[in-house]
Amino acid sequence: MKPFNGKLKRNANLFIPFIMAGDPSPSFTVDFACMLEKEGADILELGVPYSDPLADGPTIQRSADRALKQGMTLKKAMDLVPQMRNQGLTIPVVLFTYFNPVHQYGEENLIRTLREKDIDGLLIPDLPFEESTEIKEHCLKNNIELISLVSPNSAKRAQRIAREASGFLYAVSDLGVTGERKSLVSGIAGFIRELKQYSDVPVAVGFGISTHDQIQMVQQYADGVIIGSRIIRMVEEYMNSSEILEEHKKQALAEEIRKLWQGEV
Repeated sequence: MKPFNGKLKRNANLFIPFIMAGDPSPSFTVDFACMLEKEGADILELGVPYSDPLADGPTIQRSADRALKQGMTLKKAMDLVPQMRNQGLTIPVVLFTYFNPVHQYGEENLIRTLREKDIDGLLIPDLPFEESTEIKEHCLKNNIELISLVSPNSAKRAQRIAREASGFLYAVSDLGVTGERKSLVSGIAGFIRELKQYSDVPVAVGFGISTHDQIQMVQQYADGVIIGSRIIRMVEEYMNSSEILEEHKKQALAEEIRKLWQGEV
């Protein structure tokens, strides 16, 4: 079976934006997701705000705080996806959340809800690969892709993680939390090449990618690029305008992100 129920149209040069559900509002999230697809996004990573986001840097933490103040929850975040589909979203959606909310919701119940809401994948950054067997089984039964993360410090585990990856393999470009960086860790190219030897799914790189030069560098050896903190910061900049929720301002923001991706800024 094709990854993401056949919704992924290509396996290379993938643009994977991360946005936070509910930031700055639920309606903005729905509209913005659809605009990002029109501007070239291949997969949407939809973050669920969490009060103790261990893998997130300050930019995404601020985004989560704003979303929590909007009353956003795991359930409400999932409820946004059918609204996106009703507005024409066709690309795969991967839910990014931490294990504690998953545990409270119930693993099996969550996976059933993902299927019901037409959500294609799940990414839990604080769930170790070795402890993911049970939830992976639930995902397989419901045709949900459980996205695996692999970092440069997990070389001994990298081959196994890559072999068992589904959907796409999320390669962490650097150690530490998310956030924009002036440069990426040395040796990342060799690390990605090694992963691609063992992975049957696209290898996408995330954490710290914030400039078009970095995007171009990663595209030389990876199948996809994940951009999160830079997009959230751009949302913050547009929030300074009282017109942020107006249609043309949201469209302008989506266009700016496309220009970042294509090197027009």
